[in-house]
Amino acid sequence: MAKGFFVTGTDTSVGKTTVSCALLRAFAAQGYRVAGMKPIAAGRENGQWQDVELLLAASNVNVTRKQINPYALEAPISPHLAAQQEDITIDLSLVNDCYRQLSMQADIVIVEGAGGFLVPLNDSQTGEDLAKILGLPVILVVGMRLGCLNHALLTTGAISAARLSLVGWIANCIQSPMVAVTENIATLEQRLQAPLLGILRFGEQTDGFIAMPKVLVR
Repeated sequence: MAKGFFVTGTDTSVGKTTVSCALLRAFAAQGYRVAGMKPIAAGRENGQWQDVELLLAASNVNVTRKQINPYALEAPISPHLAAQQEDITIDLSLVNDCYRQLSMQADIVIVEGAGGFLVPLNDSQTGEDLAKILGLPVILVVGMRLGCLNHALLTTGAISAARLSLVGWIANCIQSPMVAVTENIATLEQRLQAPLLGILRFGEQTDGFIAMPKVLVR
């Protein structure tokens, strides 16, 4: 069975796909067979679900779009609402089945959540339930902008309450300039009970910015 990680964020549009792809490339560079997964994608642009295409391109095993993305929804809104518009109910057991298929083909599977950790996925389940069903340790992407301290602390509190393992977090500097970005990162290092795995500076290429493979697979 493959080793897997669940990548979540403090909000939507904080760089989960960027980080997930960087992880895939970093593990692949060390010789691992890797597969990215976006169980639920909401929002098609120019005929494609861009997150899915990027994860597929960063994978180095032969997987299908249906395996890495069982739910491709049209509207760029919360998954449960996008699914309602299409008269679809998101079934997390189907997602789990697809993950198990991928885990038979790859050494490491990176699963990217939708939106933030507690985003609703159907009438009763959220991103938290997805992470719990998959049983994966969590990597948190913190979008470094005003309000990120509160968002990061609330999200890590929810991860802890769910009794999931937070194996690390990544500071993604999504704004330039951000006032006191260094001090904000230092504050989170002090308060989050997980290691800082990498800092992605605004406009910087992701190649090599994450020094985590040895930490995560030891």
